[in-house]
Amino acid sequence: MPTTFLPDFCGLRVVFAVVVIGEMLALVLSLAPAVGGDRWSDLGLVSLYVQWVALTGIAVLCFARRHLARLDDVPAASAAYLLLLGVILGVSLIALALADLLGLDVLLPVGWRDGFVWRSLAIGAIAAAVSLRYFYVRHQWQRQVLAESRAHLEALQARIRPHFLFNSLNTAASLTRSRPEVAERTIEDLAELFRASLANPSSGVPLEVELELARSYLNIEQLRLGERLRIDWQVDEVEEECAMPALIVQPLLENAVYHGIEPRAEGGTIHVRGSRENDSYVLVMENPLPNKGAPRSGGNHMALENIGARLEAFFGSDGLLETLLVEDRFRATLRLPMRGRA
Repeated sequence: MPTTFLPDFCGLRVVFAVVVIGEMLALVLSLAPAVGGDRWSDLGLVSLYVQWVALTGIAVLCFARRHLARLDDVPAASAAYLLLLGVILGVSLIALALADLLGLDVLLPVGWRDGFVWRSLAIGAIAAAVSLRYFYVRHQWQRQVLAESRAHLEALQARIRPHFLFNSLNTAASLTRSRPEVAERTIEDLAELFRASLANPSSGVPLEVELELARSYLNIEQLRLGERLRIDWQVDEVEEECAMPALIVQPLLENAVYHGIEPRAEGGTIHVRGSRENDSYVLVMENPLPNKGAPRSGGNHMALENIGARLEAFFGSDGLLETLLVEDRFRATLRLPMRGRA
């Protein structure tokens, strides 16, 4: 997550949002009683001027963001505010000069010629202050969501399910004489799981590492459940860097085992499919639902809401978790943007 509250002003979404907000401001100004004249003609002129100021301000903040990111919140906000006021002053003076040079001053909306620069500065100062305040509040909200998701993950790490540990160790112990190589691999898989659970929850991991962790978990459970647990693993190789929050896939598979496979006497198959779709990597996990009347396992698992919140804190609106009941199966779909994360 960015350390500064200022967004990426070079990003298409921010530019689009600023254009829309600028057009709304132009509409309000055109409807103001002080403007008068032909309101639709005024709207065109005011929109042109407001968008000129808005896009120029965005361009200046885009180039200055690297320097602003090195400052604390208050100095960064002050510098960005002064830059925006400078842009408003410069554009308003250029607009007046061009109007005088080209003889277009008569096209200015009624009442805008007198005090045009000061009027622009006053309105721009209010709009800039409101916008920067909005960016700050949004950043603080994102930090709160991220802090809560980290707290959930740390609580999960502190409450590693004892039965899973004991069952895994018992499985490995039972194989030490008959199949020592399998027992050794089970201990290694268990070690990988615990290493990941004790890692820094704030740092992302490559998707390949998360998938290997999921395979390690399924290997252990498959040894424990035997033929009751069947795995259909059809995951394409990840060709590009794709980072994601740690411990996202494994808890979803844990839910599939403890709430879908264990309650069924005959067991079932967990289907895992992964492939590239446009600019995202899509991972789909399906498991059968328990038979009617079958007891449900109360396994220690991460809530789906928490996984969704962690994805949103990590990717913004680009990451997505979808869950769906399809006839007698439960499906969880992860959509992960194919881009690295520093």
